Amino acid sequence: MKTDIVITSIFNPTEAVIKFSKLNDYRLIVVGDKKTPEDWSYENVDYISVSQQDKLNFKLAKVLPYNHYCRKMLGYLKAMQNGANYIIDTDDDNIPKTNWSFPDFEAQYDCITRDEGFVNIYQLFTKQKIWPRGLPLKLINTQFELEKSIEVKKCNVGIWQGLADEDPDVDAIYRLTNDEPCYFEEREPVVCSQGVISPFNTQNTIIRKELFVLMYLPTYVTFRFTDILRGLVAQPIMWLYGYQLGFINATVVQKRNPHDYMKDFISEIPMYEYCEKVMELVSNSISKSESIETNLYNAYKALLKEGIICELEMKMVETWLQDIKSINKKK
Repeated sequence: MKTDIVITSIFNPTEAVIKFSKLNDYRLIVVGDKKTPEDWSYENVDYISVSQQDKLNFKLAKVLPYNHYCRKMLGYLKAMQNGANYIIDTDDDNIPKTNWSFPDFEAQYDCITRDEGFVNIYQLFTKQKIWPRGLPLKLINTQFELEKSIEVKKCNVGIWQGLADEDPDVDAIYRLTNDEPCYFEEREPVVCSQGVISPFNTQNTIIRKELFVLMYLPTYVTFRFTDILRGLVAQPIMWLYGYQLGFINATVVQKRNPHDYMKDFISEIPMYEYCEKVMELVSNSISKSESIETNLYNAYKALLKEGIICELEMKMVETWLQDIKSINKKK
């Protein structure tokens, strides 16, 4: 089964990139941008420079803005073109541990079975007061007692999210008010059943082929909202087809690239404002009788109607879907 790892970077090969490049049985794709050093290269890495991106024959390459995280989507498309069965989404500051791997997608796992709505999944992995970026702020003081909702069940996982030690994915409010490092405890994988919502990101995540279309990264929302919005749109669509979201132990250590926390906070404001509304809008705009592609399109149409995204975003969604259709036709 082919598995591609996709990273975007504007730095010389980082410790994370070097370690990922040495892993057997994976193809590592690194997507460059205009800020990436012109002489970027590393052994066992399929590096896609800006000039090479223009030759990929992906329509998305012509319309995506430069110096933008969403150019990572060209790496996803390249992995699909390669015939990948799984795509691993990570960043150049997430260093894989020696035990870095993901569980099987179909097996018996601890499953949160009660229809909880949004939950703080971190509470199952640490006693530290910490929450994932994208959790509604009104819930950050809630003790969810999720262990009481867990049953061991056969699960059909569509996306696994691995946690990150040291500097995990938290919001700017956490970093501005506390910023304590976090080292998660080890436990068995946890799967969210339908109706259990958790933010997930692009840091240490594996997606199975059937859900590749849901990897679309919103391009015209703020940087700190883009991957969270992707995950919120994805979850109700996954449920329609019987797929679940799962979480595993911290298998990477994040040595976070420099950030301005106040700029992060400002970038996160739309996330704080809209995360619950997004779930409602997407859930009400999709149908099991439609294809996954149509449901993705209709979900973003609903977000456009409510002013959460703009018209330019819809053009990007359309282009993304056209490129995927073209890739699938050639197979």
